[in-house]
Amino acid sequence: MKRPVLYFILTALLATSCASRKNLQNITVEPLVKTTQSWNGDELPHYGDGTPEVTVLRITIPPGASLKPHKHLCINVGILTKGELTVMTETNQSLHITEGESIVELVNTWHYGKNTGRKPAEIVVFYAGTVDQPITVLKDDN
Repeated sequence: MKRPVLYFILTALLATSCASRKNLQNITVEPLVKTTQSWNGDELPHYGDGTPEVTVLRITIPPGASLKPHKHLCINVGILTKGELTVMTETNQSLHITEGESIVELVNTWHYGKNTGRKPAEIVVFYAGTVDQPITVLKDDN
């Protein structure tokens, strides 16, 4: 099985920082996502020109609440750390995720998320954008 480069980097860093190899026995590396497509099968776009900028947001959505329709201008991936969330597009495509699951979000496609559970949904989202490029555009802003 081909192991991701990140696995080898992490293992090497840990090996050099630990007093003995015995300390590595309880460390695991679990890939959560590796893909070239968003959750609906669309190919992810090429990275834009400009200075790379990484943004990480923790978004909390109360039970029954919906985000406004929006689109992302850069590639992003999220991990739902609490609750459940349903993401829907204007063409009625949908994805339901629960606590612990990840999502590769849509890029340049209008969509919104709704908390369909009984407790707050919390998602941590990692955006790979460029300086001076918005990561999200609300539909009302166009």
